[in-house]
Amino acid sequence: MIKLSLRVWILIIVLFLALLAIAPWGFFEKGVVIKSVEKNSTAFEQGLSPNMIITSINTEKVESISDYNRIMSKIFPLANKTKIIIGTKTNEFLLYTDEELKITADSIPSTNIRKGLDLKGGARALIKPEKTLSQGEMADLISVTTNRLNVYGLSDVTIKSATDLKGNNYMLVEIAGATPAELSDLVAKQGKFEAKIGNETLFVGGVKDITYVGRSGQDALIETCLPAEGGEICRFRFAVYLSEEAAKKHANITSTLKVNITESGRYLDKKLDMYLDDNLVDSLFISEDLKGKVTTQIQIEGSGAGSTREIAIKSAQESMKKLQTILITGSLPYKLEVVKLDTISPVLGKEFTKNIIFLALAAFLAVSIVLFIRYRKIKITLSVILTMFSEAFITLGIAALIKWNLDAPSIAGIIVGMGTGVNDQIVIIDEAVSNLQISIKERIKRALFIIFGAFFTIVAAMLPLFWAGAGLLRGFALTTILSVLVGILITRPAFANMLGSMQKE
Repeated sequence: MIKLSLRVWILIIVLFLALLAIAPWGFFEKGVVIKSVEKNSTAFEQGLSPNMIITSINTEKVESISDYNRIMSKIFPLANKTKIIIGTKTNEFLLYTDEELKITADSIPSTNIRKGLDLKGGARALIKPEKTLSQGEMADLISVTTNRLNVYGLSDVTIKSATDLKGNNYMLVEIAGATPAELSDLVAKQGKFEAKIGNETLFVGGVKDITYVGRSGQDALIETCLPAEGGEICRFRFAVYLSEEAAKKHANITSTLKVNITESGRYLDKKLDMYLDDNLVDSLFISEDLKGKVTTQIQIEGSGAGSTREIAIKSAQESMKKLQTILITGSLPYKLEVVKLDTISPVLGKEFTKNIIFLALAAFLAVSIVLFIRYRKIKITLSVILTMFSEAFITLGIAALIKWNLDAPSIAGIIVGMGTGVNDQIVIIDEAVSNLQISIKERIKRALFIIFGAFFTIVAAMLPLFWAGAGLLRGFALTTILSVLVGILITRPAFANMLGSMQKE
């Protein structure tokens, strides 16, 4: 019988702590979790926020994402304002709305392990600023970019800084469920918005000049759709409220303008020109009534085109949302260049996860067979397999604890760590069963000396990968180091103790 030494007890305790970190609490939860809520939406204004658990809608129980989608499809679209009662674990929220709720919901996670883009699908962009940024400047860029993506209503957004071996700094953006075109459009352009009358700037996007941007109801709508060559064009409009300073500037600029009389009405002789990234996107007539007037409310207009009305409406909605987002958040502080753009289908992500599990089981089986053939002892084979499993499980627990997104490189690092662990255990076994005329304790010490040397070699090799590839290989480096560190500090000593006990028997 194997005596449980202190080292083995440490292994058992650490395994229990890893289980707590992974925490499969989602299996016992009913409902759906809110991933994001668009700002200025009805849901946002009533107090709904990310990470809340929705348990009911209009007294109907919500136990899964299929329940949520089924209930929502019955409610929307609406012709008139309707009362919607959303129940969460702690509160009830009463909403009156005539439009679809600007909420992104998903199933409650079954574990605390965070999946990276490779496992859940989406788009990834590696973006390089026009100049080298300090840590403070990069933090500002990430903050503004995060705000822009959150306002746009995208969920599961990961934005972080990265550097390469040459010292170049980048911003790495990952969005689950987004397309590459959508991601590139949102983060690759600076998004500089200016409204001008003649050569004078009236206001720019951002909180300095803009106090409110209409995004629903009569404050933002698709106004008309008309036939055009090759399809249809749909026009949109939405309300924008200016600051007092911008409103006074409008009065000063328009007070000197002349009035033109046309068949459609009386307008000032200069238009309100709207520029996005220095390109003219629209020009609006200014009514005579607004001459020299301090007004805080204006209407922004634009259009979208398509081969069918449905496509034209979608194009208009996307253009309107883009303008609204830039007006709310302002321009990004630096010009950016997309260096690399990747996309992964959610279906491929699920298949990748299944394949990883299948390959892991196949590897466990193959290693078990080889070890049993080599040593002909079931106890030794089981000890190696359990130790290998323990290393992988503890590494996953640490990843869950530090909220590390597991992607393909990270999983590859865990596999490398497991392989290194098996190799080290074979060294320990070979030393333990050798015929050298020294004690079993001394033989295991010799094996551990070899293992520690290999450990420092692996760590030295992994450290440069933290910066290689602008951080894209950081997951591989981190999980490899974690795996071998767990082996050196916890599982190898415990395995050596178990093997020593077996040899004495």
